[in-house]
Amino acid sequence: MSNRDYYEILGVGKGAGDDEIKAAFRKLARQYHPDVSKETDAEEKFKELNEAYGVLSDSDKRARYDRFGKDGLSNMGGGGYHDYSADFGDLFEEILGGFGFSTGRRSRTAPRRGRDMQMQVTLTFEEAVFGVEKEIEFQREETCSTCKGSGAEPGTTPKKCSTCNGHGEVRQVRQTFLGQMVQTGTCPACNGRGETISSPCKTCRGNGLERKNVKKKVQIPGGVDAGTQIRLTGEGAPGAFGGPNGSLFVVLDVKPHQFFKRRDNDILLNLDINVAQAVLGAEVQVPTLDGDEKLKIPAGTQPGKIFHLKGKGVPHVRNKNQRGEQMVMVNVAMPTKLTKEQRELFEKLAESLGTSVKPQEKGLLDWLNDAFGG
Repeated sequence: MSNRDYYEILGVGKGAGDDEIKAAFRKLARQYHPDVSKETDAEEKFKELNEAYGVLSDSDKRARYDRFGKDGLSNMGGGGYHDYSADFGDLFEEILGGFGFSTGRRSRTAPRRGRDMQMQVTLTFEEAVFGVEKEIEFQREETCSTCKGSGAEPGTTPKKCSTCNGHGEVRQVRQTFLGQMVQTGTCPACNGRGETISSPCKTCRGNGLERKNVKKKVQIPGGVDAGTQIRLTGEGAPGAFGGPNGSLFVVLDVKPHQFFKRRDNDILLNLDINVAQAVLGAEVQVPTLDGDEKLKIPAGTQPGKIFHLKGKGVPHVRNKNQRGEQMVMVNVAMPTKLTKEQRELFEKLAESLGTSVKPQEKGLLDWLNDAFGG
């Protein structure tokens, strides 16, 4: 309970009549409502106003207050004063609505954009790299072909709703202590359409829409990756009351390749060579997305060696002329079965090389981390 005098809070004298008290409260409530006022103590002042008005607007409570002060109110049930912990949302509507302020409500029949839709399309590795035109098929609601969207059976027409007069919403005027208050709500007769249909269309059951299969061709640019979304504006669900269609988002997935792996705009390839090729050097054919390429393996190539093929990677989505590179990591494949002649040759080689060993400063994992930025 506030410690201030209730008459002082409302700014009226003790002889003020009911109309003067009501007018004072309406003026100050609009000024100090927390959703309107920028003052730091607006909420506390609004609670005081609500409490003061709750007492002075009630003849019994006001009489006890005038005679005994606030002590006289404490003997009344429920604390003896107006419960100012009321729903501020309702008070806000009453105060602003009663004084002609806009509550920001949108008309029930205002044009509304349709909802967005989403579907997934799977690409091969090559399609994602170089781009492709894909035909997609999906379902969406479209204007009913039978009633042309009216919702009424052919030969009949919808009629303006007599309950809401075609507005889609009804208004109710009620009297409050703040004055007349206008409340609006969806028309129960037409469910907000503004029209009533006596003979609903048998195809769409009065909805004006029917579900159809739609085929579209989508141009997918080169360089896309799994998770990329392509937005098709206007290909989503239809809007309401003349509003635009939503968008269709095509989410891409990419199948893994048998040999290649992708890292951003670079392509990674593991290439096996035999011991002789690694020791003596060789020229080998390396698969790329553009066909086989010759790669020179220098003599003495070590396992984990990385070779870079410039311009053989993935094109940049926004610049097709700019491509990443293909990184070829060489693995030396050790033979698991040897012929008698091969074994004799390896034994001679082993004898000539000796049996001494040398610790490595870097292991294979270190080389891999250096090569691939791990």
